[in-house]
Amino acid sequence: MDTEDLSHKVRQLTGVNVRECYQCGKCTAGCPVADRMDLRPSVIMRMLQSGDETALEEVLRSKSIWLCLTCETCYSRCPMELDIPKVMDYLREKSFMEGKVHPEAHNIVAFHESFLNSVEQNGRLHEIGLVLGYKLHSGKLFQDVMLAPEMFAKGKLHIWPERIKDKKSFARLFKDQFKNKKS
Repeated sequence: MDTEDLSHKVRQLTGVNVRECYQCGKCTAGCPVADRMDLRPSVIMRMLQSGDETALEEVLRSKSIWLCLTCETCYSRCPMELDIPKVMDYLREKSFMEGKVHPEAHNIVAFHESFLNSVEQNGRLHEIGLVLGYKLHSGKLFQDVMLAPEMFAKGKLHIWPERIKDKKSFARLFKDQFKNKKS
């Protein structure tokens, strides 16, 4: 894959032209989790610019794309106003779809899937459904279990989910989104 192909694909799917990054490093300097990343945001942008297939493979298998908080600090600091969080979302999706998720990102993916499942089923987040889904996916069944009684007592957890009125229309969003990703 040449440089034009990869940068064009990223631009086409995210609207972000990675070739505009001139490596000032402000994204990395402001990133609250950069010290935990195996590839810093500016390095990822450079690797995407290179178009090197090996570099892309390294990015898709990196822990960094899963650690990104999508807090948009990098975006707010970027003099070129490049939406790096949008690029990271694209890279996470591509990594997931190609089965290249970093092994240490298992719990992040479990949380993400549980969150989306809860929203898809109810039209909004149901905290107990989220927690149960996460616990089952991650295998951390008893972690934080002693927090539940206090949260129930304070009204922070609701047994029954609050649902939206037009659930069928909302469900179509998920179906259409999934269908578009497959094509």
